[in-house]
Amino acid sequence: QVQLVESGGGLVQAGGSLRLSCAASGRTFSNYAMGWFRRAPGKEREFVSRISWNGGNTYYVDSVKGRFTISRDNAKNTVYLQMNSLKPEDTAVYYCAATRSRSAYAPSVYDYWGQGTQVTVSS
Repeated sequence: QVQLVESGGGLVQAGGSLRLSCAASGRTFSNYAMGWFRRAPGKEREFVSRISWNGGNTYYVDSVKGRFTISRDNAKNTVYLQMNSLKPEDTAVYYCAATRSRSAYAPSVYDYWGQGTQVTVSS
């Protein structure tokens, strides 16, 4: 089992920044690739970003490329999502997830999920 707890969400004006954190406990964190997903009101859960177990490979959905940066600190069992130049359309509940799969985008390949943290971007 891997337990994941997100933090860092909040209310921010458009153009602002937030940094989300996801703290992991349980099994060896460095064995897992980590992903961030989000779910906006009335929409399906959407892939946002993913980072490989050692941080060597990262992936982003096109809508956040150049604005969001995923990183991880295996010594702290934590993955981060730095979100800059936020837009109202980034408003969603953000979830982190862990997987041992090589696949990046499908929620179904992620085995463990956090409870989510709300990000609200006002215009």
